[in-house]
Amino acid sequence: MKPLLTVLLLLTSLALPAARPAGPEPVEGVDYVRIEAGAWDPRPGRIEVVEIFGYTCPHCAHFEPRLRQWHRRQGKDVDLVPVPVAFGGTSDAWARVYFASVRLGVAGRTHPAVFEALHERGSLPRNPTPQELSDFFAGFGIEPERFRATLADPEVQSHIDKARTWLRQTGLEGTPTLVVNGRWRVAGRSFEDTLRTTEWLIARERAAARAAASQTSR
Repeated sequence: MKPLLTVLLLLTSLALPAARPAGPEPVEGVDYVRIEAGAWDPRPGRIEVVEIFGYTCPHCAHFEPRLRQWHRRQGKDVDLVPVPVAFGGTSDAWARVYFASVRLGVAGRTHPAVFEALHERGSLPRNPTPQELSDFFAGFGIEPERFRATLADPEVQSHIDKARTWLRQTGLEGTPTLVVNGRWRVAGRSFEDTLRTTEWLIARERAAARAAASQTSR
């Protein structure tokens, strides 16, 4: 009898498109780089696309809505996972805000809203006070005391430490950057180029998973 997980992986992979995206094949070392960081949050049967971002980065703010639209067109096996830069100073402060939002269960709503508040509405400054941040999150139903307690949560700090180590392992050169399954860092020359290369790498990972599942099922 075949292991249930192997059968499920095989059935899932067969239900997904096998063809690679149209256009010229991206070139390793030019359009993407092989890395050994490992997936940020590996999940069986899933393809992880990490969005490395900084809230104060204007390019990240411009990329964010396009990236979200792109993700909605991908297969159900593709996870889009934001990971903030955390290299000290202001970047750590904003990384803390992001990981606190995850811990509070509101990141899906607040992640795009923080970009909008910083870069479009100007309702959040680049260096906000605790009160300004508390007021912002209160708009999403989070009581100020709970928000401040979560910012100081040791679990949030552990995620910042993890991010700092993992980002170094990716060889990050700038933001925004996409990383596929912790194995490929995309080096696109434009947003469109970045997303096309990412789709190609997703198809490559999907095909590899399909082949592995088929081999195991024999």
